[in-house]
Amino acid sequence: MPELQWMVALLGGLFGLMLGSFLNVVVHRLPKMMERQWAAEYAEMQGTEPVTAEPFNLLLPRSRCPHCGHQIRWFENIPVLSYLFLRGKCSACSAKISPRYPAVELATGALFFLCLWQWGPTITGLAWCGFAAALLTLALIDWDTTLLPDDITLPLLWVGLIGSALQWTAVPLFAALWGCVAGYMSLWIIYWAFKLLTGKEGMGYGDFKLFAALGAWFGWEALVPMILMASVIGAVVGIAMKFSSGLREGGYIPFGPFLAGAGLTAMVFGPNAILHAIGL
Repeated sequence: MPELQWMVALLGGLFGLMLGSFLNVVVHRLPKMMERQWAAEYAEMQGTEPVTAEPFNLLLPRSRCPHCGHQIRWFENIPVLSYLFLRGKCSACSAKISPRYPAVELATGALFFLCLWQWGPTITGLAWCGFAAALLTLALIDWDTTLLPDDITLPLLWVGLIGSALQWTAVPLFAALWGCVAGYMSLWIIYWAFKLLTGKEGMGYGDFKLFAALGAWFGWEALVPMILMASVIGAVVGIAMKFSSGLREGGYIPFGPFLAGAGLTAMVFGPNAILHAIGL
């Protein structure tokens, strides 16, 4: 039995490596797809013709080097191995390839390994694999662009509720439903209180939806430890970036990556472990 468990987890990890390569594409292209959609909608409202461009989605065009336009061949796109073989450089122009690409692949593989190790090749294990992939993708997109796409947050929320109803997760539907409500409303109230006091927006609506999704997956009881962890780590990182002059224009950092990190921590160790980790 342990041998079978290892085999299943390893196969899941290998699949995670391959999916991680696709997640890199999603992180890069989905925000650009959203921008194109907004531009087209704006042009329609203005009564003008939208700018025509080549098809751009998660499948087309094929991946290219952003520096020289070299089309990535299949053997240059093998997760982690191609990066090592190419020594982190484009085969055509020798421009550096960001180490984040293999890091995302390894992180996805590790998360899938952990999910299938803990829950096995079950619908529960697959659901948590999807949860992990969604949070990792959201964290990276938000860090890069301060966007949390509805195309990911809303399905994540609904799958959490459906998973609870079908007993894919251990969270009762009552707790998942009120976790969803409490997650959204708590940040919504904080948002408006901060805006009324300062006249500034402290976070975006995507954060509300992401926290609501976490409530659906873990139940309302887990919201407090997760928001505490996200807030404490976010504050520490923000202070460190301020002193190192690493803050972007406007002096802010997105909150979504820290919510996602708290969600992944709760998945791996359990929500109560977060309280112990921050000394509560």
